Amino acid sequence: MDKEHQGMMRKDTLLTHLGSHPRDNHGAVNPPVYHASTITFPTVAARDAARAKKFEGVTYGRSGTPTTFALEEALAGIEGGHRAMLVSSGLAAISVAMLAFVSAGDHVLVADTVYGPCRIFCDRVLKRFGVEVTFYDPLIGAGIAELIRPNTKVVYCESPGSLTFEIQDIPAIAAAAHARGVKVLHDNTWGTPYFFPSFKHGVDVSIHAATKYIVGHSDAMLGAIVTNEECFLPVRQSMAELGYCAGPDDIYFGLRGLRTMAVRLRQHQESATKIATWLQGRPEVAQVLYPALPGAPGHELWKRDFLGACGLFSIILHPAAKPGVDAMLDGMRLFAMGASWGGFESLILPSHPEDLRTATRWAGAGPVMRLHIGLEDPADLMADLSDGFDRMRLTNQAVAAE
Repeated sequence: MDKEHQGMMRKDTLLTHLGSHPRDNHGAVNPPVYHASTITFPTVAARDAARAKKFEGVTYGRSGTPTTFALEEALAGIEGGHRAMLVSSGLAAISVAMLAFVSAGDHVLVADTVYGPCRIFCDRVLKRFGVEVTFYDPLIGAGIAELIRPNTKVVYCESPGSLTFEIQDIPAIAAAAHARGVKVLHDNTWGTPYFFPSFKHGVDVSIHAATKYIVGHSDAMLGAIVTNEECFLPVRQSMAELGYCAGPDDIYFGLRGLRTMAVRLRQHQESATKIATWLQGRPEVAQVLYPALPGAPGHELWKRDFLGACGLFSIILHPAAKPGVDAMLDGMRLFAMGASWGGFESLILPSHPEDLRTATRWAGAGPVMRLHIGLEDPADLMADLSDGFDRMRLTNQAVAAE
C-alpha cells in the first residue's frame, strides 16, 4: 500500500494490509519468516552501499530482516509514528527508549504508577549510571512544569497507570515538557496503537509490551518502540548499541496477531464493560477501576483522549481477611493467576499498589485484584467470580467462628 493511499485508509483496513507485500513474496499474503544472522554481499561495492544506508535494508540479522520490517511498517502506520523498532520484550523497549536520551548527571520524571519492572530499572540501572529519577503524581497534568529542571531530559508516562489505572493528561504534560525541550515517552500498552493515537497527543516515543494485545495469544515475548521523526535515530542508535533485537518467530506471531487486534479488542472491551458494570453491584466490591466505565476515576479524560478500552482493570474489595481472599483465588475455574495479559484467556492477580509508590499514597482500604477479561463468554466469567466471592465469604465466616 503506497503512502498516498495509506493516508486515506481507516485503521481496520490498515491493520489488514500494512506490512503485507504479496508481490515481493511470490503472492503469499503473509511475509515469510526469515531466520538469518549472516547476510552476504556479492561485491565490496554492494556491501559498502548497504552499510551506507544507516538502519535501512538487510545488512545483518540483528539489524532486521523483511519479517522485522513488515511488523515495524504496520505498527508505525497504525499509530501514526515515523518509524517503529522491535525488541525482545516490553521492558527491553523501555530500557532502549530511556537510555537513548539520558546520560550521567541528567534527570528524568517518571509517573509514580508505572509498571513495576520500569520502576526497578529506574531505581537500579539509571541510578547506577548517575541519572536522577523523580517519581511524580500521575494526575499532575500541566503541573509537571514545576518539576522540570534544567537537566531534565525525559518525562515518562504510563496511562492508564499500572495496577490502579489512573489516566494522565498526556496533552497537558506534553505541552509543558516540550516548552522546556523535554522528550515525552509513554507506555501505550493498555491503549494500544489502535485505541490511543500517541503522536496526536504530543508523545515523542510510544512504547509497547507487544507481548500483550499485539501478539494477543500468550505465546511470544516482544517489545515495540514507535517514534516521531526527530527521535527515531537516537532510539535506533540506542537499540544498536545495546545489542537488542527480536526473534523472527516472535515477530511473525506479532504480525499475525496484529491482523486481528481490532476485532479482539472490541470483544475484550465489550466483555470487560459488562463484567465491570456487574462488579459495581457486587456487595464485596468497593470500587471498580476501569476508566471506560462512566463514573470511574479518569473517565472524562479517557473519553476525551482514547478511542476505546481493552480488557484490563482492577477492583478494590471491601476489607476482607486473607484466608477468604486466598480461597477465592485458589478455586477459580476460568480466571487463571498469572502475570502478563492481553491474550485470549482471562486472568486474575492479587495486587499491592501500596508497595510501589513513593510520590503518592495508595488509600484503598481493601484487597486489590487486577482482572484481565479474555474472550470467554461473560456470563461464565461472572459465574466464576460469583462463586469465588461465595468462597471468600464462607471461608472468612468459618475462620471467624473458630
